[in-house]
Amino acid sequence: MRFKIMFTIAAGLALGASSASAQATDCATTASIAYEHAKVKNYDAAEEPLWKVRKECPTYSVATYQFGEKLLKHKLKKAQGADKTAIANELIALMKERFQYFPAKTKVGAMHSDIGQVMYDTKIGTTEAQFAEFHKAYTTDKKNFKGAKKLYTYFSLLVDLQDAGKKKLQDVFELYDDITEKIEDEESAKAKTIATLTEKEESGTALSSKEKRKLKNAGINLAAYSKVKAGINQKLGARADCDKLIPFYNEQFAEKSGDVKWLKGAAGRMSAKECTADPLFFKLVEALHKAEPSAKSAYYLGILAMKDKQRSKALEYFNQSAELETKASDKAKVYFKIGEVLKKQGSYGKARSYYKKALQQKPSLGTSYLRIASMIASSANNCGTDVFSKRAVYWLAANYANRAAKVDPSLKSVAAKTAANYRAKAPSKTDVFNNPGISSVKIGCWIGETVKVPKL
Repeated sequence: MRFKIMFTIAAGLALGASSASAQATDCATTASIAYEHAKVKNYDAAEEPLWKVRKECPTYSVATYQFGEKLLKHKLKKAQGADKTAIANELIALMKERFQYFPAKTKVGAMHSDIGQVMYDTKIGTTEAQFAEFHKAYTTDKKNFKGAKKLYTYFSLLVDLQDAGKKKLQDVFELYDDITEKIEDEESAKAKTIATLTEKEESGTALSSKEKRKLKNAGINLAAYSKVKAGINQKLGARADCDKLIPFYNEQFAEKSGDVKWLKGAAGRMSAKECTADPLFFKLVEALHKAEPSAKSAYYLGILAMKDKQRSKALEYFNQSAELETKASDKAKVYFKIGEVLKKQGSYGKARSYYKKALQQKPSLGTSYLRIASMIASSANNCGTDVFSKRAVYWLAANYANRAAKVDPSLKSVAAKTAANYRAKAPSKTDVFNNPGISSVKIGCWIGETVKVPKL
């Protein structure tokens, strides 16, 4: 009897092991079929086996959810009406399933922001529900909250909620500052790639196919962030104009005059919107410098000194600000301001060094390239030794103007016109033909650079 029981147990275990093995084999076979079809975007053939794996073997591979997402997004593009809503809900469910079964391989910031965008695009849920997905993504995993479009949607929803009286204006300002900083960080990373590869190309070194793709992709992404930043500024609209800011901050000043974070935000916003002529700006700066002497307060004192035409004092404050500042984008702003003061004084060499310092901190600051181009062009007669070399200075100026467009797409039009204007003043094809053997021109005085003779 005991032998029969043992035999039955053993047989059951063997049968169970055999069944589990068969199921594993079936999962692998079905998944292989589904994945192969999905890899070549044959989603019609991939759908049945893929959903079978999803239902029967949910923990088999994260690839099930990756391909499933691509499949549903493909269907979503073609769907209409109720079908579109149904597919969107299925996509959201799939994203949540991936997190359920593969939490270590799912980025929370990406998942919740993706869900929020799907809800927004397909009009699923309330504005509050859509915003909640983005807000969870941004506040819990900002690093993986990526994508220019999603950043815009997040901010746009907050503004809509503020318009409806469900969020405070201060909430809008704070998110605006934070998102703008994130966008500028992304822009700087892409612009640095573009600047590095452009300089390599201009030096005469051919780019590899990988570098060409990298350069192209950086340009595409940079253009997207540039458009979104413009969109966010447009969405913020008149809420941040001087006639709105001044009474808004005046009303809060008595209560917030000791709040350093609030003072920085208020002074920064008034400075950005050029509301510095109002007495409130002086009150903010004075309170900020008293509460916490810092890079910011020194910068604003420099602005006030400039208003009083005390350039030396302003430069002193700006240099203090640059030394104290730790945030790259803000340090770039200070360096740029110093460059502007020095340029007005005619100290072109020193001004260029500060414009370049600004670019080191914020590679997407294309205006710095335009300023350098302008100074170089205006020095053509002084820095060339003969007619050809004087006119060759404009090639160098045009190169700098072109760089401005590459690192900041919002400057594309003005940079292109500027570069074309400089090239029109540079040596012509005939001039180059009449000066054979000249492949580059060394430019003297404060410029001290060499420019290659382009192929005309």
